[in-house]
Amino acid sequence: MHQINPTIEESWKGMLESEFRKPYFPALKNFLLDEKRKYTIYPPGPIIFAAFNHTPFPKVKVVILGQDPYHGPGQAHGLCFSVPVGVQQPPSLKNIFSELQNDLNILIPKHGNLGKWAEQGVLLLNSTLTVRANQAGSHQKKGWEIFTDRVIETLSAERENLVFLLWGNYAIQKSALINPNKHLILKSVHPSPLSASRGFFGCRHFSKTNDYLQQNNIEPINWNLNST
Repeated sequence: MHQINPTIEESWKGMLESEFRKPYFPALKNFLLDEKRKYTIYPPGPIIFAAFNHTPFPKVKVVILGQDPYHGPGQAHGLCFSVPVGVQQPPSLKNIFSELQNDLNILIPKHGNLGKWAEQGVLLLNSTLTVRANQAGSHQKKGWEIFTDRVIETLSAERENLVFLLWGNYAIQKSALINPNKHLILKSVHPSPLSASRGFFGCRHFSKTNDYLQQNNIEPINWNLNST
């Protein structure tokens, strides 16, 4: 079996090396190569692992879990819920910013790029790291979830005092992979317009995250994307 050597930040590569050697990973790679020949795939290849490259393993403080990358042109850039500067904020992201404003009185930013969070230790992890253009869920159950579940398990086992933000039923199921005695798990409904008013608004996850970090002598996150 040929060696799979993904372009992923070194500390993560060290933690996840055994995954790349398991049979599902070459199979996933072959699936992606085949998809690429036939369809447009998001995000572009070099930034599939952007969440890991922005947030090295020892620097993770918070994990926000998404499901699928955005499937519209120019939206997905490897960080869950985030879009590049200049791309319109999707509805779920608008609701995240709304809650942030209610919780911490932070003005809603004009852009939707969450890279500044990632750089401070917020791992913006989608469960599935790729998607076919305009087809939500098209790359689910192809192997990505095995890989990202392992990421969550590894963080839970090897680190302590992390905050996991699980929004929506899909993300909440992942709490089974996390040790609640070592980490803070915050759950709510999904920030999508279909459910946000049933408990995402008012969840105060951003202030609760920072309170927990500070209680454990960890530098809190500056959630404000407006400041330079």
